[in-house]
Amino acid sequence: MAAIVDDSRLNYGKMGYGCEHYRRRCKIRAPCCNEIFHCRHCHNESTKDHHELCRQEVETVICLVCDTEQPVSQVCLNCGVNMGEYFCNLCKFFDDDIEKGLYHCDECRICRVGDKENYFHCKKCGTCYSVYLRNKHSCVENSMKHHCPICYEYLFDSLRYTKVLKCGHTMHSECLDDMINHEQYTCPICYKSVIDLSRLRRKYDEEIEATLMPEDYRQRKLTLLLSTVDDDLVLSVHTGISILP
Repeated sequence: MAAIVDDSRLNYGKMGYGCEHYRRRCKIRAPCCNEIFHCRHCHNESTKDHHELCRQEVETVICLVCDTEQPVSQVCLNCGVNMGEYFCNLCKFFDDDIEKGLYHCDECRICRVGDKENYFHCKKCGTCYSVYLRNKHSCVENSMKHHCPICYEYLFDSLRYTKVLKCGHTMHSECLDDMINHEQYTCPICYKSVIDLSRLRRKYDEEIEATLMPEDYRQRKLTLLLSTVDDDLVLSVHTGISILP
């Protein structure tokens, strides 16, 4: 069946259909369970056995305008609407919200958000990072191909914003903010500092200086090897005072 070519129909219903994850004018039939869902996230969130849909394996879609089931393509074969203003035939992905700056990364093998010119693919980290991080981040092999250490959601294709820490490990930005708000200042994976702790260290130094130390311990010093992105520090420590890395 040939697709109807009618430019006046292409934009019909644009941004008027979809789910909480994407604006699109079609549903997909999951090849793994033969059920119909708005998107792979809707599928993954609803399955009782927690199996996940492989986006590249989707073969058929259902137009939400005319309810016609058909092979994957951008334009509906029956009514001629764009089922997604953005369409990737590799990922079988549709989205009407093109303001996201969607693009396909051949090396990640998935579609990403943020305009291609704003990102580069780091081969060692195995993912796309902002161009501002080019030659300015610590490489960790496959840094995004693991779960967020706070909420345990898989990071590589997560819809939520991700933060690259100074140590090179990654987590969701909101999870990092929540962690810092709870006064946790080290990476949950390697325990290195995630923020500049110099002010906090000065505060602790002032508390130590203001605390009277027994005479027998005043000249003693301990050399500590700290898990921190800073250089090793030689600190004068008071018994009972905790020193953050």
